[in-house]
Amino acid sequence: MIRFPAWLLALLLGCSSALAIGRDLPAAFSDLLEESSLRLATAPGFSPVPAGDTGGIPYEHAIRHASGALEIRYIVRPLSRIQIEYNDPHNAAPEPNHLFPLLFESLTNQLAVRGGDTPSTTMTEEEAAQNFNADWAAVSVFEIDPDYSADYSNAILVAMHRNDAADAYALLLYNNHAFAKPLIDSSLSLMSFVPEAD
Repeated sequence: MIRFPAWLLALLLGCSSALAIGRDLPAAFSDLLEESSLRLATAPGFSPVPAGDTGGIPYEHAIRHASGALEIRYIVRPLSRIQIEYNDPHNAAPEPNHLFPLLFESLTNQLAVRGGDTPSTTMTEEEAAQNFNADWAAVSVFEIDPDYSADYSNAILVAMHRNDAADAYALLLYNNHAFAKPLIDSSLSLMSFVPEAD
């Protein structure tokens, strides 16, 4: 279990974990996807690139299009690994299923250029379910902090949450929106939760 004091909640996304994609995914990443009830579809024209810890925000898997127009970095945080230490006797401890809006906002603020705009949209429950088989999803668009990406200047952060499963993020990096748009449109839902059994 990973233990977090309350004051470290905003840094929850910094905990390390491992990911995998399709049949060619690293075993550790595949295990993490399975633990989180997630799946990652293969993407024509994309190849894996080394993942790591850039700008203090680790990600577990990354793919880049052959044209270089788009790179996608994946972050997965299984809720089963989160344990919160909370010592305030006057309030109940936050519950992992209720942290996703805070974590999304925190991650967006860490990734964006300091002082830059970070417009975001929360999807309806129906859109979250339709696009990602998720209970909640949101999207933010911003200029990426150069400490996090030296090769790309713009980003779209897609966040998704399923209760009792995981928080997951796809960070799409690009320079020229018009050039990257067809790839972005076809890549937004590559990662999604496995449909729940009826």
